[in-house]
Amino acid sequence: MVQQITKGIKISVANRFEGMLEDNSRPSYAFSYTITIENQSKFIVQLVSRRWDIIDALNVTETVEGDGVIGIQPILQPGETHTYSSGCLLQAPVGAMQGAYKMMNFDTAEYFYVTIPTFKLNAAFAMN
Repeated sequence: MVQQITKGIKISVANRFEGMLEDNSRPSYAFSYTITIENQSKFIVQLVSRRWDIIDALNVTETVEGDGVIGIQPILQPGETHTYSSGCLLQAPVGAMQGAYKMMNFDTAEYFYVTIPTFKLNAAFAMN
């Protein structure tokens, strides 16, 4: 598990390899990840949007941006957490993800960014 705190918001990430898929004789490697967002600040915050850079060992990079996470924009009181799970497909059995959440501080109405720490995506069979 990797963790990082930015401006009082702690991001924890756990991931795992889910298996291979074949489409038109081209393999894809499926990974899942679970993220916990913990508000360690003294302010009420809302996760507004996200940006991901997904990179595989073949140097293929996909950028994903959108509102909220899995269809919601959670509001976190001080001390609260929000956990969600999602996934991605890579063209190679090894890669990484990194990104950021755009958050809003309800007390000041200001936006700020929280770093999602880089985490590696590795299929066990590919790691010798």
